[in-house]
Amino acid sequence: MIKTDEISLVRQVDMVFKELGEELAGLSSGTVFLQIRNNTVGKFGIRHNPIAGRDGQLTEEEQGLNETQLNSFRMMAIEALKYKRYWTHGEISYEFALRKGMVVVDAVMESNYNMANLLVQRYSPKDKAHTYKNIS
Repeated sequence: MIKTDEISLVRQVDMVFKELGEELAGLSSGTVFLQIRNNTVGKFGIRHNPIAGRDGQLTEEEQGLNETQLNSFRMMAIEALKYKRYWTHGEISYEFALRKGMVVVDAVMESNYNMANLLVQRYSPKDKAHTYKNIS
């Protein structure tokens, strides 16, 4: 069995888009999000408004991404990974919308750090057996 930490982030993003394909086929806008920990995609999904209201009327979206648009979106999402620098924990959000038959994508990358981990890694005492170093 393959472990997720053995699969590149690029391949994981590709897998996410294949998993979300049917759902994206019913949407014309929204945000695909990926939560990342240790360069591994954990939780992922789509945020969207499935019902739009205008003039007091609620209507469901009529069309979503076709196969060509979905493939273009997937390729742009993978290409955006080139701009991810150094961090291993965070979230990537891909905001998308159909405009005149073309899919438009904005990628937002958010890095997350944990102060407790930083303090433990950098400032832990050499002698971990004692809580207080200089007790007489």
